[in-house]
Amino acid sequence: MQLYSYSLSSAAYRVRIALNLKALPHETVPIHLRKEGGQQLQAAYRAVNPAALVPALVDGDLTLSQSLAIIEYLEDTHPQPALLPADPAGRARVRALALSIACDIHPLNNLRVLKYLKNELGVQDAARDDWYRHWVMLGLDAFEAELARSPVQGAFCHGDTPTLADICLVPQLANARRVDCDLSGLVRILRIEAACQALPAFAKAAPALQSDAG
Repeated sequence: MQLYSYSLSSAAYRVRIALNLKALPHETVPIHLRKEGGQQLQAAYRAVNPAALVPALVDGDLTLSQSLAIIEYLEDTHPQPALLPADPAGRARVRALALSIACDIHPLNNLRVLKYLKNELGVQDAARDDWYRHWVMLGLDAFEAELARSPVQGAFCHGDTPTLADICLVPQLANARRVDCDLSGLVRILRIEAACQALPAFAKAAPALQSDAG
């Protein structure tokens, strides 16, 4: 398998974690989103992913985009260790937590959105960062509340093994820290993050450890 990835992309970070948790060998192909001209916008990469986004996963003749679709594919083709609970209610809850990040929080602080705010709309850096913090914290506060009210507790978002929800949460927290979000009140989230970061699969996927870091 080949993973087209960028170290600071939280969506690619999710897939790196999933591949590590499932111990799946793969080659990483760096696509640097911030370089002059944008490697993601070049014809060679658009042939892989017409949306010009990372990640993309190539497995034989199959090419997939969208991090959650990629992770669900890995789950279906390599079911152990499981990243979704066995029961329908648990699977739905974990997917809901994951989607609250992937669909509600992340799109509003995606790099191309932030670039558009600055370059096309003329939003100043301070106002852009306020935008970022507002939407991230709104979503993370709701995530924290959802964890608090759940009857399913444990070391991770859903029980005592990491799931798709944890895979989405950890990269979003890394993003939040880059713009100085105040996470101190998110007690459950921070406890879960610490449990995740103690696992090699999460630690090895960190942006700073990737070949294109810096």
